[in-house]
Amino acid sequence: MQRSSLVSNLLQRQLVHPRQRISKNQMINKVIRSQLPCDVFINHRGNDTKRTIASLLYDHLTRLRINSFLDNKNMKPGDKLFDKIDSAIDECKIGVAVFSPRYCDSYFCLHELALFVESKKILIPIFCDVKPSELRVGKSNNIQLGPKEIERFNLALEEAKHTVGLDFDSNKGNWSDVVTKAADVVIETLIEIEEAQIIRNPMKLIVP
Repeated sequence: MQRSSLVSNLLQRQLVHPRQRISKNQMINKVIRSQLPCDVFINHRGNDTKRTIASLLYDHLTRLRINSFLDNKNMKPGDKLFDKIDSAIDECKIGVAVFSPRYCDSYFCLHELALFVESKKILIPIFCDVKPSELRVGKSNNIQLGPKEIERFNLALEEAKHTVGLDFDSNKGNWSDVVTKAADVVIETLIEIEEAQIIRNPMKLIVP
């Protein structure tokens, strides 16, 4: 299948019914998004990057009709936090981990990262204002962890630190540039996943 066809097929699968798209009820839209299968899960430290790269990337991917998961965009009142997040990670194809200076102070960030590594899903790291070598879990962090959790989370961090990612310095770089680069990597990776699925199942090439 040609690259253009793969991109078209990938994006068309994310189209939402017109009535859903034009709805002015924000809660209805959130409920709709929460029911769609997730292609990309954005793992991030909310206090550090939710209002910048995490939300910018989510919005950029949404405009490209790529269904992504960002907690404040996809979760609604009444959702069970761990159930919703764990389910989204289980269903998604790619994880984008936005590492930041206080990333390791968040149990949720580390839990999500560990789930990605343990499930052996593709993870795209973005090191925002932090070097990979600075990421470590230990007694100095502001969360109470047992020895097994510390070991589990450090193993996940080591895996991420040895994965090629994007580096970004918010004092020097442009937000739109890093978001565009990240989105390009996401699209390329989704295409590669689609190609691999077609090789395993050639019947996907047959259009009814």
